[in-house]
Amino acid sequence: MINIRIAFTAFIAALTIAGTASAQSGTPGQASAAASTEASELAEGEIRKIDKAGKKLTIKHGPLKNLDMPGMTMVFQVTDDAMLEKVQVGDKVRFRAEKVDGKFTVTQLEAAH
Repeated sequence: MINIRIAFTAFIAALTIAGTASAQSGTPGQASAAASTEASELAEGEIRKIDKAGKKLTIKHGPLKNLDMPGMTMVFQVTDDAMLEKVQVGDKVRFRAEKVDGKFTVTQLEAAH
């Protein structure tokens, strides 16, 4: 009877460890699905003005789903000054904007394909 208890306890411990390891590592499908969901949340836009001194971009954009905002042209702060060097007026871009310290800010920026 004691051997059965030990075996059962060992079995439960093995299942617990296996479940924890699986939950931590995730599956490749989950990682790629998360990446594609994040990529699909990027808005389409066109650079209209670059203000390097003010660290701002004016972007004519489509809907910003995460901000529940319709398409329009507006001025955004940037989180990284290097973003200003990557674009030129007229460039088509994909970007993510968020409200940071009460200001609409571009947090991710890439060339549109």
